Amino acid sequence: MYGRRNVVIIGSGPAGLTAALYAARANLTPLVIEGVEAGGQLMLTTAVENFPGFTDGIMGPDLMAAMRAQAERFGAEMVRGNVSKVDLSRAPFTITVDEGMVEARALIIATGASAKLLGLPSERRLMGHGVSTCATCDGFFFRGKPIAVIGGGDSALEEATFLTRFASHVTLIHRRDTLRASKIMQDKAFANPKISFAWDTEVLDVQDGGGGGVTGLALRNVKTQVESTLPVEGVFVAIGHEPNTSLFKGQLDMNAAGYLITQGGAKTNVHGVFACGDVQDHIYRQAITAAGSGCMAAIDAERYLEHLGH
Repeated sequence: MYGRRNVVIIGSGPAGLTAALYAARANLTPLVIEGVEAGGQLMLTTAVENFPGFTDGIMGPDLMAAMRAQAERFGAEMVRGNVSKVDLSRAPFTITVDEGMVEARALIIATGASAKLLGLPSERRLMGHGVSTCATCDGFFFRGKPIAVIGGGDSALEEATFLTRFASHVTLIHRRDTLRASKIMQDKAFANPKISFAWDTEVLDVQDGGGGGVTGLALRNVKTQVESTLPVEGVFVAIGHEPNTSLFKGQLDMNAAGYLITQGGAKTNVHGVFACGDVQDHIYRQAITAAGSGCMAAIDAERYLEHLGH
């Protein structure tokens, strides 16, 4: 259906679109398979204030639209579709997209990671309007406001501690009465006067008071079943991320959490297959680091094709 391409990029977040821009400018005419949730996690955010070059910030969807248009300007082709199967056993690699198939001389994987959510309709509705999954992205917007962090692992405590720089108070909500986080992170959080803990507690609903912004959380103690309301203006869900790597299980090396392992830039263990962005980065998870690794993947792919005799 799509024939054979020099470069196929799976994913259209900052990593995938930066890879597309660089590959297109190298005259490799890349094909970008956007996926159903085109644009990645930035499509769920409102204002992005930490992407260099935008003095007054930019809306997440606007940033992704600009990156997409820039890649297209140099010849990248975008396809809205879902990849259902990938065969990396030999080159050219075959990628099944919906009902069609494409062959790739080089493949760049930028499928990202998905933040685990509580599964509440109100949580999804208020994402970017008081609900967030990234403290370093959005903490600044909650200066002087009471907020809640949901979770009990290292990332939750790290986010809670970071957010005390901005928030008037941080309440950490955890379903159990002990934390999974490392002792050093626990000690730091327990010693912070701006952090308090709601133990044995689950979130029933994110409340907006009809105004389109978070006003509080409906909570329930899982032991006593007593329900309560916690007034907050921001909610950070920190219950982990899931890398979108199920397509590559058994074909590419991954760590214990399922993130793709890269070496010497963006190279995976299969020659001609490269990975960039949150699918291989569980530490930084920023738009700018994803974009940087997308650039690396495209340059690695270009050099690989040159070596093959592009």
